[in-house]
Amino acid sequence: MARRSTSGNLAVCAVLLALASVCLGATASQWQSRSIYQVMVDRFARTDLSTSAECTLWEFCNGTWSGLINELDYIQDMGFTAIQISPVVRNIEQDTSVGTAYHGYWMVDMYAINEHFGTAADLLRLSDEVHKRGMYLMVDVVVNNFAAAFNNTVPPPVDFSVFNPFDDAKYFHEYCNVTIWTDPQNYQNCWLYPYGVALADLDTDAPAVVDMMRTWVKGLVANYSIDGIRIDAAKHVDDAFLPAFVDAAGVFALGEVLTGVTEDMCRYQTLGLLTGMPNYLEYYPLNAVFNGHSMEDLNTARVGAQTGCNDTLVLGTFVENHDVPRFAASVSDMALAKNAMTYVMLNDGIPTVYQGQEQHFNGNGTPFNREPLWKSGYNKSAPLYNLTSTLNKLRNTVIALNSSYANSLSDTLFVDVNHLCLRKGPDGSQIVFCINNQSSGGPTYNLSVGGFTQGDSVVEVLTCMVSEADFNGNVTAYMGQGEPKVFVLRDALNKTGLCQTVTPAAPSNPATSPNPNAAAGNLAAIWASTALLATVLSWAVWLFV
Repeated sequence: MARRSTSGNLAVCAVLLALASVCLGATASQWQSRSIYQVMVDRFARTDLSTSAECTLWEFCNGTWSGLINELDYIQDMGFTAIQISPVVRNIEQDTSVGTAYHGYWMVDMYAINEHFGTAADLLRLSDEVHKRGMYLMVDVVVNNFAAAFNNTVPPPVDFSVFNPFDDAKYFHEYCNVTIWTDPQNYQNCWLYPYGVALADLDTDAPAVVDMMRTWVKGLVANYSIDGIRIDAAKHVDDAFLPAFVDAAGVFALGEVLTGVTEDMCRYQTLGLLTGMPNYLEYYPLNAVFNGHSMEDLNTARVGAQTGCNDTLVLGTFVENHDVPRFAASVSDMALAKNAMTYVMLNDGIPTVYQGQEQHFNGNGTPFNREPLWKSGYNKSAPLYNLTSTLNKLRNTVIALNSSYANSLSDTLFVDVNHLCLRKGPDGSQIVFCINNQSSGGPTYNLSVGGFTQGDSVVEVLTCMVSEADFNGNVTAYMGQGEPKVFVLRDALNKTGLCQTVTPAAPSNPATSPNPNAAAGNLAAIWASTALLATVLSWAVWLFV
């Protein structure tokens, strides 16, 4: 079937010849050395960079690709080496009972650009500007469904003729509502839909649908020099569709498989369906350890993922995205937010930070977790912004020193209820870090941490304190106020601009306890969180995007 010609058509034009050499065609191994900043275009920056607070969160707030271009320094100054943007194709225009399609996930025409975000030329310019900075561009793509506004009668009265290129009901599964989240026959063949918007489920096991989707994604990637794709709701399409689709794209893919069960997620790697995925296996325990659970739970999940999956080094580590409540919605303490960010940035895999996390935004569920970034004033002095910049710079530095850092698995040095200390990287370019869940009101004490060789000069990069490793290769972490600790060889910091002036390591409080267990306590008594699962899962909210 010939696709219809539309305004904003994703056609190949002469200017693409000049951009062809820019497309990096990055492989999975190249992506694992990157760090990703996730952007929801409508909420990142307006073309004129206006910062008016007037923005109804379930309607368009007028962020654009041009606005993103104008604020690329904000992202690059944090040290990020890749940008993930929300879907770029045309969506429904109706203002529904659950708002407008400002997010980009309610697709109606795959071959037309979403003019709310700009023109095809604007998207090309964004790709060009990202690549000029040596960064990668990842684009979110929707493959499971097309969208239609409806009045909440069932079956939804969908006009399939308005969809492009799938303009007939024959390309879709017959209506049924997903009700059994553990049954692939149900969640892959039935419709995801919320109140006010029906998500017509594509028949992705039909050869014609597979071929048409492969043709489309191949053109999208080539036309806009895209380096990677995120596949929305990958769990809800036919298994065999995924490798065929990714092969046609010809670039690295992160496929969204929303589950915290190791066997359910890792099967996508072990069966060769997907290479990369957002790391939901660690997302849930990462939130939980700051809400009353033991750090041992996080370490168990981390080791389980390493064992169950083929390659955790190409999973995307995150603690926030556009589908889940903000970390600060349940945990406002800044020290705990710093610990969560430290884990995201230094864990195995690809660090992924959702816009606004670095500003400690606290929206609790959609659309409140999609605040416009401009309300922060793009504050580069914010504590989490500075922490992210430091950790990104450190990670990029050790990868430049030894590329095997990115493909080495971290080892557990120490774990208990309140602490998790890991070492990652080969000798000479290793990073040792300790996170804890004691909050900014936590006590001061000493913690002996290994990972080095006797006589090594070691710097804790968040305080710029230097010490010498003892005969066991240990250094002393002077813990206090719940702050994370990050250690690296002093020689590795040459020419980074980090800790050019250091002071001898010493406790910040002379009343320091030498016993870390004296500070352990029972965090569960402090952080009782009966609301955690309700806020983290947000199933009903997630379904309509």
